[in-house]
Amino acid sequence: MAEPQWLNEDELRAWYAFVAAGALINRRLDQQLKEDAGITHLQYEILVRLNAAKDREMRMSELAGALLNSKSGLTYQITQLEKAGLVARRTCASDVRAVYAVLTDAGREMLERAAPDHVALVRKLLIDVLTPGQLAAVAEGLGEVTRRMRESEGGGGR
Repeated sequence: MAEPQWLNEDELRAWYAFVAAGALINRRLDQQLKEDAGITHLQYEILVRLNAAKDREMRMSELAGALLNSKSGLTYQITQLEKAGLVARRTCASDVRAVYAVLTDAGREMLERAAPDHVALVRKLLIDVLTPGQLAAVAEGLGEVTRRMRESEGGGGR
C-alpha cells in the first residue's frame, strides 16, 4: 500500500478552516431559524427549493438530490413540515411511484417571514466578512469541489 500523501501546513490550515467555518455557520443558522421561525436550516432550505420550483412543488427524489440529502432523511423532514402545515404531499396520476412535496400557503408565508433575518445572518457570517476576491475564490473553489463530487457520484445526491 502506498504511503498517504499527508497534508502540508497550508493544506491543513485550509482544511481546518473549512471544517470549522462550515460547522459554525451551519450551527448558527440552525439556531437562528429555530429561534425565529421554529424550523431547522434544512427545513428552511426545503421551503426555499419548493418556493423556487414550478408550481411550488418538486418530486421527492429530485428534491433529495438538490439538497444533497438521502431520500429517507428527506422523508422525515417532509413529515415534520407536513405536520406543521408548511408542506403537503401529492401523488402523480401518471406515475404511482412518484411523490411530490408541495409548498403550502402557510409554508410560503413562513418563508417570507423567515427569509429577511436569515439572509441578514448569512451576510453577517460569510458574505460581508470576505472581500469580493475572496468571495469569488470561495465560490469558484467550492463550486469545483461540488462539480467533481457530483460527477464522481453519477450526478446525484446520495
